[in-house]
Amino acid sequence: MKRLPVLTALTLVLAAGPIGLVAAQAAGPVKAIGVENEYADVISQIGGKYVEVQAIETDPNTDPHTFEASPKIAKEIAAAQLIVVNGVGYDDWADKLMSASARPGRKVINVQKFLGLPDNTPNPHLWYDPKTMPAVAKAVADSLAALEPAQAAYFRSNAGTFVASLAPWNAAIADFKAQYGNTPIAVTEPVADYMLQAMGFDIVTPFSLQAAIMNGTDPSPQDVSLQNGLFSGHKVKVFAYNQQVTDSLTNSFLEASRKAGIPVVGVYETMPTPGYTYQSWMLAEVAALKRALTDKMSTETLQKGH
Repeated sequence: MKRLPVLTALTLVLAAGPIGLVAAQAAGPVKAIGVENEYADVISQIGGKYVEVQAIETDPNTDPHTFEASPKIAKEIAAAQLIVVNGVGYDDWADKLMSASARPGRKVINVQKFLGLPDNTPNPHLWYDPKTMPAVAKAVADSLAALEPAQAAYFRSNAGTFVASLAPWNAAIADFKAQYGNTPIAVTEPVADYMLQAMGFDIVTPFSLQAAIMNGTDPSPQDVSLQNGLFSGHKVKVFAYNQQVTDSLTNSFLEASRKAGIPVVGVYETMPTPGYTYQSWMLAEVAALKRALTDKMSTETLQKGH
């Protein structure tokens, strides 16, 4: 997801009031922001009682492409001592607000840059890559340790616990790949592509179609025809459908998959809440994909306990 409204960041910060100019660090928990709630969840797990965490993009029932920052959000950004942003153009508005509200000592983790990914990385949904969050967790622990040195061991211990807790997800990915590798799957956007690739799926939807839907441009008629043929010709076993970015085209694909009896699995850009942590969310997506293949069971929306 790359298309976001252009912001006048300085205007928002000025509207937020003088807090953006305050250099002194207030006593109490570290004020942290994970722009996307999956990153906020990881910060919370690592920071525990020593961190006050806010997420900005939190609603799994809305289109994050339409997100617009407000003066209230500008004020929150200005006050934060630690901010995690995704990068790859996904949340550029946050970079603008941070630039307009410099805070001495603020720690910023840009996940794209931390992972060494170029700006033209085609898929910005980095949190679905199994390699991403272990690296983010360690970076969060290091940043919190720099802000609160007395609690450094606590933060690093929690980061180790977090990384270890991803073992069931990684095991489920490896097990699926070993049993069902090269299974053909159709998608709307590249939301879960990193995970699907790790699971060994063969993503047969043209990336040009995925990118067009992601960026809000018109896909080619050839790509649309090919995608429809995947359903009508029963050339895929599963359809991974982005529940947060829907329009007449994606709805037509959804209907075509249902008509063909191809099970649908809903994927999300924002972690479904309440009821999920990052770990349980990712594990639930793998479980839903496995059910779709083995039991021909659709999981169009994730619910607590699924």
